[in-house]
Amino acid sequence: MTGQPPPTLDTPRLHLRPVGPEDAEATGALMTPAVSRWLASWPLPFTVAMARERIALSRSLAEAEQALSVAVTARGTGELLGWIMLHRTRDDPRVATLGYWLGEAHQRRGLLREAATALLPVAAAWLDVDRIEAGAHPDNDGSFAVMRACGMTFRRETVIHAPARNRDETVHIYAIERDALTPPSGTARR
Repeated sequence: MTGQPPPTLDTPRLHLRPVGPEDAEATGALMTPAVSRWLASWPLPFTVAMARERIALSRSLAEAEQALSVAVTARGTGELLGWIMLHRTRDDPRVATLGYWLGEAHQRRGLLREAATALLPVAAAWLDVDRIEAGAHPDNDGSFAVMRACGMTFRRETVIHAPARNRDETVHIYAIERDALTPPSGTARR
């Protein structure tokens, strides 16, 4: 545990900061069927009230240094584009799971690759974890591209429960060890 506030980062096109109450309305609007279909725990409809609850929980978990939920925003305008989340696993607190999403209008532009590659080394240090894992449905090529861009490699196939759809689903798990992450130069701010 670092005892430091959650990190804020800038990349060439993005500003990454902890999610806040001001993100609730945009979060609700961005969570469409095309986005939710790939996410295990973001159900539809995803209301502004649900967004407020998730943001409050995310902030509480960050204060306890158990998770980090970051708003991915446009650097010039501050517009919310999506989220990146890292949570310690229940089975091993030295491992964090990674999740992420962007609104439909912001996909396929390399924004998540840019954000995640900058954030992962900083988040791993802030959470003080040894490994980061991410999972995606076998057909989610875009998500696997993000994972590979971060240096993650395939580890296993497993079945998880997806509460958003109240069913079990197959996912492919990718991972990277903390010592394999390359810290960004000069982007983190406290």
